[in-house]
Amino acid sequence: MTRSLTLTRPDDWHLHLRDGAMLDAVTPDSAADFGRALIMPNLVPPVVTGDDAVAYRDRIMAAIPKGADFTPLMTLYLTETTDAANLVAAARAGIIMAVKLYPAGATTNSASGVRDINAVMPVLEAMTEAGIPLCVHGEVTDPEIDIFDREAVFIERVLDPLRAKLPELRVVMEHVTTSDGVDYVRGGGANIAATLTTHHLFINRNHILAGGIRPHYYCLPVAKRETHRRALVAAATSGDASFFLGTDSAPHLDAAKLSECGCAGIYTAPNTLACLAQIFEEADALDQLDGFVARHGAAFYGVVPNAGTVTLVRETAPQPVPRNRATAEGELTVFDPLVPIYWRVV
Repeated sequence: MTRSLTLTRPDDWHLHLRDGAMLDAVTPDSAADFGRALIMPNLVPPVVTGDDAVAYRDRIMAAIPKGADFTPLMTLYLTETTDAANLVAAARAGIIMAVKLYPAGATTNSASGVRDINAVMPVLEAMTEAGIPLCVHGEVTDPEIDIFDREAVFIERVLDPLRAKLPELRVVMEHVTTSDGVDYVRGGGANIAATLTTHHLFINRNHILAGGIRPHYYCLPVAKRETHRRALVAAATSGDASFFLGTDSAPHLDAAKLSECGCAGIYTAPNTLACLAQIFEEADALDQLDGFVARHGAAFYGVVPNAGTVTLVRETAPQPVPRNRATAEGELTVFDPLVPIYWRVV
């Protein structure tokens, strides 16, 4: 049995750091284990211009512990009033790495998102020409569509027609949660990839709803059936370079999670690597973990893998879930995978 595992220092290709007191509280957790992270722009107000991205990056840099090897990679929030020239200039200046498409109302702080994909076609055409990746939250928000079907319908109604119009547009389908999404990316060619989260590899919808509502497992996209979870694990552990880690680690104060209308999001940054080592070990695929966390995403985004390494050891006894994080505004619960985790980062 493998007792020690050394990985190329990983990247997180989908991370929420929030702002203010929350930013200060959670940034050290990602900086401890990751070399880079693609930072989501859904603040209030959102990060919509190059100047916004520079200002937000400066606030993140101020929250990184001294001596930590961590680089935030910035994104812009696509709106129906986005200025294509500003966006392209920000990418060419190295300020941003990608642009995020949120369908309006799909998730946390998405009210400024896109209601009609045709309204942003000129921006998407400019992005295609400039080679700027588009990261998509792949759900429709039509209230007539069942929440468990939103990803599959998005592929049919939005993503596939968009890629037919702009086949050279580089697309990352974020936080895929269904076998439909896995199959679409596998058959989609070189210009599409997908991120997979830590929590979606562990939980299905029963963890949220069976035996009582568990708000700390509520996220968007919502976890699906067990058959879909198994498809995600198979994709992550397959060695297919189309799939790579994007934790979608999304911190919310417990007071916001445990409320009448609880927030969607699961905070996985502190224990992602240990959880992934466990699930890859159980799939007899520890040799594929380095690719999933450190190489596939870097290749898609056109950057070299990080130079450093991270080492994990396998203990003989299950390791405790990391303690809840304290912020200046309240407590934050860390993801509990609900199965024994024997690995820890050293």
